Amino acid sequence: MNTKSYGYGSGMSANYTTSQGSAASFGSKPTQPSAQPAPLARPKPPVDTGPLIMDTTTQNFMKDVIEASRTTTVLVDFWAPWCGPCKQLTPIIEKAVSEANCRVKLVKLNIDDNPEIPGQMGIQSVPAVLAFKNGQPVDGFMGVQPESQIKAFIDKNGTEPPADPLQQATDQAYNQFEEGNTAEALQIFGGILQQVPDHTPAVIGLAKCFLVLEEVERARGVFDTLPQDSHDEQDVAALKASLELAEQSADLGDLADLQAKLDANPEDNQAQYDLAIALNGKNKRQEAVDHLVTIIKRDREWNEDGARKQLLQFFESWGVMDPASVYGRRQLSSLLFS
Repeated sequence: MNTKSYGYGSGMSANYTTSQGSAASFGSKPTQPSAQPAPLARPKPPVDTGPLIMDTTTQNFMKDVIEASRTTTVLVDFWAPWCGPCKQLTPIIEKAVSEANCRVKLVKLNIDDNPEIPGQMGIQSVPAVLAFKNGQPVDGFMGVQPESQIKAFIDKNGTEPPADPLQQATDQAYNQFEEGNTAEALQIFGGILQQVPDHTPAVIGLAKCFLVLEEVERARGVFDTLPQDSHDEQDVAALKASLELAEQSADLGDLADLQAKLDANPEDNQAQYDLAIALNGKNKRQEAVDHLVTIIKRDREWNEDGARKQLLQFFESWGVMDPASVYGRRQLSSLLFS
């Protein structure tokens, strides 16, 4: 038997025990020291290249543009006080740079006061904008451009923003979860919540892990930490639907008993309905769909259209593109509109 213990923030703790044929359990006090999730890596602070938007001179051009461009992309706006189009471009390019998440900085050079640099670079008309990387001009444009074109120019030439370690950890956890590595996903989600207890994607992920491991009460406890105003968000609403289905399934008993009850009376809508919910709880989604569709075929009005409503709740829980949702919608459409 292999035993792993995980610690979580906000008072959440868990033991995860696996063995050949054994079930996972959570919530008991660890009997050995917990393997604490590693702290998230902190992003490296950006090198200070000066203000995001600034003016420069011939004397400062080397520092403000050439040296700074070795760290981040620098856009140089060549302009003149008498230039009407320059005045049109200024608010557009400043807005685009401000919204570019520090991927570029903007340095403005008045060509009347500083004619040497534009003369050396062959700038003959303004406004003109050059993008510098690693000390060299790599791209540019002339004249006033619409905001969409300037954003595209920044997207093409801007420096990639530093990786967000929190997002990287979240993505890694969900990848592990999707691949069926629930224990690994639990540890990563736990590490995130130790440092950011209100991180909604990690709370959702942790609750999903508990649902997969059939720890419904644990999943409910995690879900209840989410703020009420988040319940209308798509991912939270889908988790809520999955949790409610799991709670329904947990109260129904063994699959074999439910199947035996239906076999004894194949026309028993309630037995077939209960079996569908229980099958979904065991992730046998297509079989669950088939049982509900059978009820709809037999008696659409049963339990105030309960079978169809339950099927729609399945779809909400599974997601629109889940194969079982696609299959179920096709079956339902064929039945209702044929």
